[in-house]
Amino acid sequence: MEVRRFRLGDAAALFRVYFTAIHEVACRNYTPEQIDAWAPADLDMDLWANKVQEIRPFLVELDGEIVGYADVQTHGYIDHFFVSGAHPRQGIGTLLMARIHEEAKSLGLSELTSDVSKTAEPFFALHGFNIVERRLPMLRGVTVPNALMRKQLQRDG
Repeated sequence: MEVRRFRLGDAAALFRVYFTAIHEVACRNYTPEQIDAWAPADLDMDLWANKVQEIRPFLVELDGEIVGYADVQTHGYIDHFFVSGAHPRQGIGTLLMARIHEEAKSLGLSELTSDVSKTAEPFFALHGFNIVERRLPMLRGVTVPNALMRKQLQRDG
């Protein structure tokens, strides 16, 4: 597996990862209505491409296929963290989390935060994140519960 930065032309592959992660994995914890609101099949691809270009994620490639991606912003917020529904439990998420921690260290961050799905909560907890607040955001008129999670980072001093 190889980790690399986002490049122009990756947006469609990232959408497939995002879509399958939600429709094939997160569906265990959310209703069909919530899943469709969160990851609609008819999502505007121009808006999607702009979003992933803006967050500049790290990607994991397996045999030339993008199988996961995640980002960390300069203030420590993880906006997207998704592993393909076709490749669960293969170490892809752990590889992405390690890369996020490397980036956080290089940025001198003191904490990481993310709005985490019910499905991803155990994974984030395993990596040292704690729930700060349960939230009920609306997506396309549907409530899709998540939790704000935070991890304090040790600074080298």
